[in-house]
Formats: sequence, C-alpha cells, structure tokens
Amino acid sequence: MAVQQVQIKCINKSDRMNAWERITHVGGFTDRQWKITQEQAIKHIEASEWQFYVTVGGKSIWVIVAESRFGNKYLKTQADNGEANNLLSLPECP
Repeated sequence: MAVQQVQIKCINKSDRMNAWERITHVGGFTDRQWKITQEQAIKHIEASEWQFYVTVGGKSIWVIVAESRFGNKYLKTQADNGEANNLLSLPECP
C-alpha cells in the first residue's frame, strides 16, 4: 500500500500563547475536515502509513518525528533554511 501524503493546515496546542507548549492535535482538509492527536500522527508516520507536510511560501516541507532529550516524541518540520516554527505558526484547528 502506498504512503498517503497529507497536508497539515492547522494545529492545537495545550497553551496557544506559549511557544514552548506542545502540540496536542494536527488537522487539515482532504475531502473533509480532519483532526487527530499528535500521538496518532506520530504512529502513522512511524508505521509508514501517512507522510505529513506543511506548505510555506508555496514550498512543501515534510513533517518528521523528533525526540526530546527526555525521550518524548514530537512533530517538527525538516530544516528548510527558513522559518524554524512552520508547524507552530499554523492557525488553530476548530
């Protein structure tokens, strides 16, 4: 089965105004609106089921799984020599 490529267009954070708070959900629109937890997104990436990306300035940037120094997994975008917080700058999901 082919990996499904899915664009993330919005996020939810535990504290929207705090740049260091963690993302709780990611979402977007395909044929309908969708929203899943960060943990679900990580599982889809690690199982090679879905490949997420964001679009910044007309350029697609892949979302990858990273691990903090404390062993916590989280989502981030690959380095793109531009905006460091591509995911965090997305609008709030409904």
